[in-house]
Formats: sequence, C-alpha cells, structure tokens
Amino acid sequence: MSSKERPTLGGTRIKTRKRNIAAPLDPAAFADAVVQIYLDNAGDLELVAKSIEASGLNFSRYGDTFFEVAFTGGRTQPGTTKPDEGERHPYSIIESEPKRELILPSVIYIQKILRRRPFLIKNLENVMRRFLQSLELFEENERKKLAIFTALAFSQKLSGLPPETVFQPMLKDNLVAKGIVLSFITDFFKEYLIDNSLDDLIAILKRGKVEENLLDFFPSNKRSAEAFSEHFTKEGLVALVEYNEKKVSEVKLKEMKSALTTQIAEKSDIAEVIESAKQKVKDAKLPDTEVVRMLWDVIMDAVQWSGKNQQQNANFALRQVKTWAGLLNVFCTSGKLELELMYKVQTQCYEDTKLMKLFPDLVRSLYDKDVLAEDTILHWFRKGSNNKGRQTFVKALEPLVKWLEEAEEEE
Repeated sequence: MSSKERPTLGGTRIKTRKRNIAAPLDPAAFADAVVQIYLDNAGDLELVAKSIEASGLNFSRYGDTFFEVAFTGGRTQPGTTKPDEGERHPYSIIESEPKRELILPSVIYIQKILRRRPFLIKNLENVMRRFLQSLELFEENERKKLAIFTALAFSQKLSGLPPETVFQPMLKDNLVAKGIVLSFITDFFKEYLIDNSLDDLIAILKRGKVEENLLDFFPSNKRSAEAFSEHFTKEGLVALVEYNEKKVSEVKLKEMKSALTTQIAEKSDIAEVIESAKQKVKDAKLPDTEVVRMLWDVIMDAVQWSGKNQQQNANFALRQVKTWAGLLNVFCTSGKLELELMYKVQTQCYEDTKLMKLFPDLVRSLYDKDVLAEDTILHWFRKGSNNKGRQTFVKALEPLVKWLEEAEEEE
C-alpha cells in the first residue's frame, strides 16, 4: 500500500447515532378533538369523561389546553383568556349559569380526570393561575363562576390543588385597586362557607399564606378594620368579621404587652405606665377581660426568679404584685373583672409549681391593695373557682376567708 493511500475498513458498516425527533406541537388539533368529544356527548360530563379515557389523546403534552377547553369551551390565545381559533363547545364552566348546582358537576368531572391522570394537577394550577392573574379580562358574571368553581374545588378537596395557587396570583396591585379581588374573594368565602366551617376556611387561608393579611384583598384606601367589618357584615359573613376582630385584638394586645413589659423592666413611673395603658386600651378598643389577663402576665413575667431559695422568690413575686397593684386596680373596675383576675391567678399558680403555694399570699396582697373586693373573694371561694387545683386552692384560702367572714359578722 502506498504511503499516500488512506486505509479503509472493507465490508464494515458505519452506524450513525439515532436521534429522538420530537413530533411538532399541535395544541389546536388536540383542542378540536376534546371539543368534539364534548359535542358528541352533548355536554354529558359522565360520558365525556369516559370518552376522554378511551381517546388515547396526549394529555401529557397538552394538559394546559385540556383545562382551557374545560373552563372556556375552547383554546385560548397564549398568555391571555381570549378565545383562539378552532372549534368550541357550549358546555364549559364559563358558559354555565353562576349557580353551584350547575358548576359542581364540572368540579366532580375534573376530579375524575385528575384521579386517572394525577400529573395534570400542574396543568390545572397553570391555567387557574393564568386566569386569576387576568381576572379583569373576564366579565363580572364570569368571575363569579370562577369563584364558585374555586370554592367548590376546595370543598371537594380537588386532588392536590394548593391554596397558594389561588390566593397569591390575585394579589396584583391593579386587580386589588379596582376592587376585583375583593369581589372575587367575597364570592369565594360565601360559597365555601355553605358546606364548610369557618375553621376550615381559616385553615385554607393559612395554607395560602394570606390569613395574617386579609386586608391585602382590599383596595389601599379601604384597608382598615372598620372597612373590613362593614364590607363582610353587609355580605352576611358575620363569623368572619368576629374572627378578624379577635385576630386584630390579639395583635394589638401583643403590642401593648410588649410596650408594658419594656416600661416595667425600665422601672418607669407607675402613673406614666397607667396613662400609657389606658390610652392603648382606648385606641385599640381591647376587651376588658383580655386586658386584665395580659396585665397579670406582664407583672409576673417581670419577677426576677433569682433568689437563693423558694422564700426569696416568693418575696420577689409578692413585692412585684404590691408595686404594680395600682395598674391592676385601674382596669379591675367590676366584680366580673376581679373574678377574671382571680381565675387568672389560680390558673397560673396551678400551672407554675413555684407559684402554687403562693396563691393565698397573692390573693391577700391583691385584697390589701384594693384590687380584689371581699365579695369577689368570697364568691370565688363558695362557688366561683374553676377546676384547676380547686380543692388545693380552696383549702389554702380558708384562713383568709374565715377572717373575712368574721370581719363581716362583726360589722
């Protein structure tokens, strides 16, 4: 062989690497096929589900398109809610009447599809997210239908639909500012609460990460507790209003507790602390009973439990109560509130072992400082105590009660 000749492999076939050639996407043909199934079965969703199951259509590639057809009757233009070219059917969710009994079959139908093809849940999320982000492109009546569908989807526990898919996409500034989100969420709340409890609703809101910020559904110029109460009371959602008022109260009570804790730790003048507390209660309209319980917590939390023995710690606690009794006195303005304070003291002494033996001394200190009246103590002793450590505490208070009763007889 000449040095210039190139070697060859006689009789050897050179194999080329095979490539996976993807078929071109054709969502239009898929949409037309699904629409035709609806038309062939005259919108009977039981029959539609069976026909889809036997169709052999490629749902893994066209999942979004399938839900577009279910919601709007046909394919929508990319990134919008506007109808695209192609066949359409009149049996979609958007074409139905805004009544739960007419939309519920669609929810059950989609549930059946998802059970057979659970991978489609991501496609349902995609389509719902897109529609909810574009609520302004729907008519008011159509938005109501979407709200009803969404509420029923959660009521029926539609396979794996996460609440954040629903609530977060809506919170776009332009949608909120126009009141569209508030209208949608109001319809959602009303519909969901027909079959479910308020606790169920709150659980969904927590999972959707909006329970702490319900005012975010309101336009910025209406984000107030008063506007919240007025709106949802008018819509008949009184239980939600009461829940929110309690939630707001808890937040304000926590803020007040933090401020008072700082003032007491800094040994502020008691007159200054009292005025500050009175103003906070007035501004926040806090419930009297919650304020009394909170004040006791603040006072006891400030006790320095650093004594060498139990007696020293007891002295620290009693000194703290005597120092700040004036603060309690301002807010214990009735026998009912005084009794509430006794319940609080009893509960804390029951739950904290280092305070258990202090109960009669604490009550006596509160009596000496005019926080607790004689009638309150006697009522608690005779029939007012709760069950937590009742026998122990009643027995411990017998000497004080005997002394009060003797003084009463002498008078």
